[in-house]
This record gives sequence, C-alpha cells and structure tokens, in this order.
Amino acid sequence: MTEVLFPTLSRERPDAEGVVATWFVDDGQVVTTGHLLAEVQVDKVSQEITAPAAGVVHILTVEGDAARQGSAIAEIS
Repeated sequence: MTEVLFPTLSRERPDAEGVVATWFVDDGQVVTTGHLLAEVQVDKVSQEITAPAAGVVHILTVEGDAARQGSAIAEIS
C-alpha cells in the first residue's frame, strides 16, 4: 500500500492545515503512476497531486475537508 501525502506548501508553517480542493478521481478508481489525483491548497498556494504508484485509490480525506501538511489523504493498493 502506498500513501498519498498532502504536500508541504507552507515552509514557514509546516504544521499548517490545508484543504483538499478537488478530487479528480473517485474512491475505488484504478489509476496508473502519474495519474492526476487531486488539487490541494494551503492559504493561497495550490498544487496538483499525482499518483505515486499504480493501483486502486482509497480516499481518506474528502473534498473540502482540512488536512495537515504531510498527512495521508489517500492510499493506493
């Protein structure tokens, strides 16, 4: 199993929370490495996240919910 981590977008506040702005995949969807998964945001900085591995996506943090930078927002098995 591979964790999909919320990236650290705020170097000044590495413990800050951000939000999963958009999921581009559904829970249970099969993806390949590099597949666009989500867009996340901390303050006014956003970043797209791609799949670090191929497999089935299991979303842990729903769209619009807050997550701490560095935490797992999904898993790929």
